[in-house]
Amino acid sequence: MRKDVVSRLASVAVLAAGLLATPAASGPVTGNATYFSGLGSPYGGCGLPQSAIDSQNFVALNVFNTPGDYGWHQRPIPASSSNIIGSFDNGHNCGRYVQVTIGDLCTGTNDGAPGQPFCRNGSWISDKYDGATLTMLVADSCADSNAWCRDDPNHLDLAQNSLNLFAKGGQPVGDLYPNHWNNRRISWQYVPAPAYSGDIRIGFIQSAQPYWPVIAISHLPNGIHGVQYYSNGAWHAATMDSDMGQDYQIAPTTTSPAQGTQYQIRVVDAADAPVAGGRIYQFSLPSTCATGCGPAYTAVTYTTS
Repeated sequence: MRKDVVSRLASVAVLAAGLLATPAASGPVTGNATYFSGLGSPYGGCGLPQSAIDSQNFVALNVFNTPGDYGWHQRPIPASSSNIIGSFDNGHNCGRYVQVTIGDLCTGTNDGAPGQPFCRNGSWISDKYDGATLTMLVADSCADSNAWCRDDPNHLDLAQNSLNLFAKGGQPVGDLYPNHWNNRRISWQYVPAPAYSGDIRIGFIQSAQPYWPVIAISHLPNGIHGVQYYSNGAWHAATMDSDMGQDYQIAPTTTSPAQGTQYQIRVVDAADAPVAGGRIYQFSLPSTCATGCGPAYTAVTYTTS
């Protein structure tokens, strides 16, 4: 039994080495901040509907780093174009948390117009909101053709409803938005999931079925860099669904004689370490998904080993 456990953990480590993503900034880094009203439908850029994410204080990261270039580029970004990968990192920073700190206010025009400098005809000044902080979840991606999403590699797009929840001295600032906002400077860095408890959550996404079993994984202690599934006697690396970093296509434990609906997975976190020491999660496709899951997210229960 002990040899089997050691063997399993070793295979996790080997696969994790093959899943290395672009190293994330150790932080803190400084950039500009914008806001958006909510995640798209049915999913945000990380592959989960807003109703299923762990925090309603969430951010979007830049998909591209293409200063002066506001055109379309392929997603996921291929290895041949790795020089334009933004902080979203093809989805590999999904499910992580960032601590965001409010910085200076611009007194000029700060509209993110393509090809124009930030804070035109003005200057950056400090005020009573500087230093207010909030811990936020990476849940979306920013690929818009503006200067925010293309020219500023450390830009964050923040959930609008979170802006007045930034706290200083233990108290929410209350009135940062709208009168004291103007796309402020911020600093931010990745942090562990705050007050983490429990275990990961697993659900099937819309249209998932026996022939297309795609799962979404959330409630992560430190993001997600990969998923492995056990099928036909061996562990395999799952494929991310496009660049939606928390969605992966898996396969059943057996594919013979018929398409199975029982699954086993393991998860690798943003530090390329096995989640929960290589814990195995076992679950089934719900009967309601036999011909395709209807809701954007269908949660499942699981057992572990």
